[in-house]
Amino acid sequence: MRALEQIRQWPVRNAAAGVVVRDKGVVDTEGDLEKVYRLASVTKPLAAYAVLVAVEEGAIELEQPAGPPGSTVRHLLAHTSGLAFDTTEVLSEPGLRRIYSSAGFEVLADFVAEQTGIPFDQYLHEAVFEPLGMTSSALVGSAGHAGRSSVADLLRFAEELLNPKILSAELLFEASTVQFPGRNGVLPGYGSQRPNDWGLGFEIRDHKLPHWTGGANTPRTFGHFGQTGTFLWVEPETGMACLSLADENFGDWARAAWPTLSDAVIAEFG
Repeated sequence: MRALEQIRQWPVRNAAAGVVVRDKGVVDTEGDLEKVYRLASVTKPLAAYAVLVAVEEGAIELEQPAGPPGSTVRHLLAHTSGLAFDTTEVLSEPGLRRIYSSAGFEVLADFVAEQTGIPFDQYLHEAVFEPLGMTSSALVGSAGHAGRSSVADLLRFAEELLNPKILSAELLFEASTVQFPGRNGVLPGYGSQRPNDWGLGFEIRDHKLPHWTGGANTPRTFGHFGQTGTFLWVEPETGMACLSLADENFGDWARAAWPTLSDAVIAEFG
């Protein structure tokens, strides 16, 4: 059985998935690639990419103050600004703890809009969606969780993460490596992680256990998952990416199904 055929057995109404291999492009898909799903927190890597484009264009800087006192753009992207999960309450001094913050991405979006004079949803469209041909993708609210997209579009984004064109390879490498090493924190859905490693908008697998990727994924794997049953991971060392979108909220089904799928994909295409 093809690895992606596993999604046919998932306890969801609809699901679609795809695999990208560096220098080969899309090598397999399953399901309706054009169906648009709510991304939940898979919105964050897309928003982060727009922020990084703004950095590369010189509109903002990673070390520029943003968010609570002492925090910078880098802190906000790496979930070390000290902001709470869904409010702008400050729970820690910047840089001390890894506090996963959706509100931090809303602060980032407002900051980029202020610095560029362009509403963030429009900036994201012009900086990421339009150049990558992501015609069904949109931000319809919070930069932390209100993105919508299709597998067809996210496969284009995955190809960008394997062979960057709109961002320099150097900045993507920085974004996909650990920022503020050794910071502990909670990985939503999986509990306390020591350390809880993140890059700039991307979660980094490292040696976290349990985890939503597979046992065959390397520590350098980076990506994100969302509470609406969505995930995207990229293996920079082996040059592979896998993503799946579904319409069933994250839960025990995903904890069981996603690592199994990831291992099967790596076995088939690795």
